[in-house]
Amino acid sequence: MAGESPYTLHTLPNGLQVVIEVMPGVRSAAAGFLVRTGARDEVPQLAGVSHFLEHMMFKGTSKRTWRDITIDFDRMGSTYNAFTSEDRTFYYGWVPGEAIERQIELLADMMRAALPPDEFATEKNVILEEIAMSKDHLEHVMFDFLQEKVFAGHPLAWPILGYDSTVGALTRDQMWEYFSQRYAPDNMVLIVTGKVAPQQIIGIAEEQCGAWKPSGSKHARRPPAVHGGVDVLQLERFKQQVLALTFPSISATDPRIETAAAAASILGGENSRFFWNIVQKGIAPRAGAHHLDYADCGVMILFAACQPERAEETLAALRSEAKTFCEGRVSDAEVERVKNKRRTSLAIEAEAPYYRLTQLIDDMEYHGRPRTVEESLAEVDAVSADTIRDYLAECPLTKEGHLTSVGPRNFPATKA
Repeated sequence: MAGESPYTLHTLPNGLQVVIEVMPGVRSAAAGFLVRTGARDEVPQLAGVSHFLEHMMFKGTSKRTWRDITIDFDRMGSTYNAFTSEDRTFYYGWVPGEAIERQIELLADMMRAALPPDEFATEKNVILEEIAMSKDHLEHVMFDFLQEKVFAGHPLAWPILGYDSTVGALTRDQMWEYFSQRYAPDNMVLIVTGKVAPQQIIGIAEEQCGAWKPSGSKHARRPPAVHGGVDVLQLERFKQQVLALTFPSISATDPRIETAAAAASILGGENSRFFWNIVQKGIAPRAGAHHLDYADCGVMILFAACQPERAEETLAALRSEAKTFCEGRVSDAEVERVKNKRRTSLAIEAEAPYYRLTQLIDDMEYHGRPRTVEESLAEVDAVSADTIRDYLAECPLTKEGHLTSVGPRNFPATKA
């Protein structure tokens, strides 16, 4: 790559990786700690511990109470939050450039959380309420059920929130052991973007994180099998039926991932074939396609929500559109339209330090290094009708796949 790289990479002696991107022309900066742990790293009896732990990281340290943490974020004008997924947990703050040192100090302090026992008990009730609320959303229930069946026998099968039983039985000692193993510096990355001076950031990282003890553990992940078949969850409390067809696909590390995303967008994104031929024709009010990918696996999910009595027609429409999509050829106009939307998205994200954080997470996890926006755009530019045709030949949507059905109907009919 011509010119001076905007990236500085540094690894502390304890294994903590530091990734810095200088963004000329911006006035703000963002920092975040990526912890390489998530729902897929849990054992069955601890399902939900990663997400519960994310909440507890805001509940106090040896230096701060939870009130102090909240107030200190506000004092520096931070836009802050955290999230847990199947394969990662991330804590971040976005501040004026001059506040980045204070932001990193606060986040680093949180990474050595105290997990106060009284807060543990209180927060457990919050998590249990969150689980209860998720059961009121049909599409959340459907997606959890889909993962449970498609990835059966693998940690990707359980929901990020966990279950009433596992969260309810979880003890602080169990969480502390998980925290000690997973929140070690050799399993973490500090990412900083925006108006920053790299050597200053490295100095801050060494000061705030240099004394952390590495675990020395290797946390290997095993790829899942993607199961076919038919699974029905009959829930009479809902008024609609949600149907989903799931097919094996490529992983997030595959160089054709932009092609897979473009295929999903053309088939089931905004102004897509599903929109015009299913939604606009009144077959189902919602229909779409989503490419779900991890470092070691991926699936393409076609879904629709419909009136229960129209489930047969809706399923037939999903399969018909998928067949036409695979056996025909997408037009150059369709491809260019979705590429333009993707280009705009990448351009917008490139202009804000926080959004660059999230892009760099994927880069580090899936490519092993930070990538420029120009590199990402080049992958988008390479998508064509031919690459989509080749992708669909390898990952067809015309096989049976896995059918998930959730709603008031026992559809397709299963034995009682």
